Amino acid sequence: MKKDRNYPKPVLTPGEVARRSGVAVSALHFYETKGLIFSTRNGGNQRRYSRDVLRRVAIIKIAQRIGIPLATVSDSLEHIPANKRMSAPEWDALTQHWREELDKRIETLTRLRNDLDGCIGCGCLSMRDCPLRNPGDRLGQQGSGAVLLDPEQDDKHPDTG
Repeated sequence: MKKDRNYPKPVLTPGEVARRSGVAVSALHFYETKGLIFSTRNGGNQRRYSRDVLRRVAIIKIAQRIGIPLATVSDSLEHIPANKRMSAPEWDALTQHWREELDKRIETLTRLRNDLDGCIGCGCLSMRDCPLRNPGDRLGQQGSGAVLLDPEQDDKHPDTG
C-alpha cells in the first residue's frame, strides 16, 4: 500500500507546545498577540500550532534570556517564514544585530564594573565626584536638587566616552 504524501502536518495543542517548550500557555497566547507565533483554529475554535512553532518559541526564549526586547525579536522574526526551518546563514543574519547589542551591553557593564572597583576603596559615593553616581558632575549641570541619571542617556551624553 502506498502512503499518502499529502497528509497535513501534525498539529499541537497549546498545552503540548507549553510542555515541550517550557513556557506557559498564557505566554504562548501573549506571543501570538505580539505576532511572534501563529496558530490556526480547529472546528471547535480551539488553537492549534504547527510543530514549527517550537523552534520559534526556542528563538524567542533565547532572545529573552540575553535581554533582547520582544519588539526587537518581532522585527527580526518578521523576515523569517513561520513554517520554515531556519538555516545557519539565516540564523547568523537574524542574530547579527542581537550580537552587536549584547557586545554594547557587555562593554557598558565592564566599564561600570571597573568604575565600581574605584569606589570600593573610598565608599563615599560622592554626589559630585563619584564616577558611578554622577559621571563628570552631569547632575550639577542640570541644576540643584535631586536629579536622576537615565542609563539610556549615558552613551548619548557628550561628556562620557
